Amino acid sequence: MSYPIETIRHSLAHVMAAAIQKMYPDVKFAGGPAIENGFYYDFDTEHRFSEEDFEKIEREMRELIKSNGRFEQRDVTLEQAKELFADQPYKTEWLNEYDAAGAALSVYKFRDFTDLCRGPHVDTSKDLPRDGFKIRSVAGAYWKGDAKNKMLQRIYVDAFASKEDLDAHLKMMAEAAQRDNRKLGRDMDLFHFEPEYAPGAVFWHDKGYKIYRKLIDYIRMRQERAGYLEISTPSVMDRCLWERSGHWAKYGEHNYSGKTQDGKTFCVKPMSCPGGMLVFGQGIKSYKDLPMYLAEFGKVNRYEAAGGLAGLMRVREFTQDDAHVFCTEEQLKDEVVSLLHFVVDIYNTFGFNKIFMKLATRPLSEFRIGTDEIWDIAEDALKQALDSIGIEYEIAEHEGAFYGPKIECHLKDSIGRTWQCGTVQLDMNLPERFDLNYIGEDGEKHRPIMLHRAILGSIERFMGVLLESTGGNLPLWLSPEPVVVTPISEKQRDYALEIVDALRNAGVYARADLRDEKVNYKIRELSLAKTPIIAVVGDKEAADKTVTLRRLGNATQENISMAEFVTQMAESVKMPK
Repeated sequence: MSYPIETIRHSLAHVMAAAIQKMYPDVKFAGGPAIENGFYYDFDTEHRFSEEDFEKIEREMRELIKSNGRFEQRDVTLEQAKELFADQPYKTEWLNEYDAAGAALSVYKFRDFTDLCRGPHVDTSKDLPRDGFKIRSVAGAYWKGDAKNKMLQRIYVDAFASKEDLDAHLKMMAEAAQRDNRKLGRDMDLFHFEPEYAPGAVFWHDKGYKIYRKLIDYIRMRQERAGYLEISTPSVMDRCLWERSGHWAKYGEHNYSGKTQDGKTFCVKPMSCPGGMLVFGQGIKSYKDLPMYLAEFGKVNRYEAAGGLAGLMRVREFTQDDAHVFCTEEQLKDEVVSLLHFVVDIYNTFGFNKIFMKLATRPLSEFRIGTDEIWDIAEDALKQALDSIGIEYEIAEHEGAFYGPKIECHLKDSIGRTWQCGTVQLDMNLPERFDLNYIGEDGEKHRPIMLHRAILGSIERFMGVLLESTGGNLPLWLSPEPVVVTPISEKQRDYALEIVDALRNAGVYARADLRDEKVNYKIRELSLAKTPIIAVVGDKEAADKTVTLRRLGNATQENISMAEFVTQMAESVKMPK
């Protein structure tokens, strides 16, 4: 019988728990769900897990799988469950908080291990792969994700239906390690972090900041051509603004805030939406002014747990390419369709051609604002827009923003990983809270609909995705240092500087590497830094007014005239239109 991969992963989580129970009898169990590419399980034990334990645990898991044990399910009452897990404090705490008015609870038993679980699981362990899993790492994890609670040990495992699938995944992970944005940031001298002084905030170096600015310049150029108006709103605003918008109630614990001498509480801006609404609210707007596109490259700050920070991919301070589109209900569908085409076209420019969407629907009632009627209209509008453009999408139940449903844009990179970047969110609630209106054709006030839109999402995260997808081999127009000229000896120094001057006069950033080092050493260093083009000049090149080019990733060399090289480079570094 063939089982879904989630079922296999969840069953393997129980096998690992059973193995650890056998090896470390004092262990207390928290929980272990299936996740993308595998599963994890949280444990509380005096033993400190390390990489030295991984092979032992895997070996015990294989022995248990070979024993052909059954996964036996039964329903129990709350009282029976409390008795069954009396020696397990985390299960007991969960049961004490459980409120189901007599509903049956499900437990699964595998060998000597029993766990609270809805399932499903495989029938017997013979249905599990003996060589389809590998322990990846162990990390600290607070019980219930709350730093006030005890730190548990979380073991992560990669798990697949076969050894072949696991090997393919491990190969991809090895490739990913070489492409890690933190490694590339060091190798290419782009940025660094200072965990002691500013955890989760990027210290941009010159070359990294060049890429950062070019990403903003490109989005700015595209937005201006599409009719966007660019605004800028304050970085610090009164807490009452976030209370009015609803962000404080939902995300207040993630805000950086403090009191001033007059007793007011001010917040460092965690998102740009309320500021954009205040700008729209200035002056009288007519239906003739709509749709109105307000864009802002807003630097925002949100607290993230230290354990969740991950290079450029998850930071506490970042810049969003945020925009808010204000439109009428009649314009809504066309605007969503137009935005989706706009987003896809920009992703294609960066080489991301495999794109899929998720339609994230209303959160559970206690986590959202607005009536069901408004949510019905909003979700239907986004669904119609997605259906009309024919792009692949799936429904993500209950994952919408607290104020409206959203379309998430997911990109597949060059080694097969997917990343969520941009969003289009439909909001009929915040314009109501901020009493936004426009004068319609009938001379009466009407409420606009607002679309929140981000394409790159955050500049930092998108740069991380782009660096890892390209392995640092960026397109010439985006490269911070598209060409470096290196003479073979001091004798060609003046010619190298002549080439650099010609390139800079043509609008190409270039520099000469005049270090007193052997040329092969300089080429190796420049290649490690992912320099796209290294122009080498010796006596022959100086005499002939030519250059010998080494292109990143290309083993062959080419010799062309200096004039032709400058012309080629001037064209190659132009920003795509």
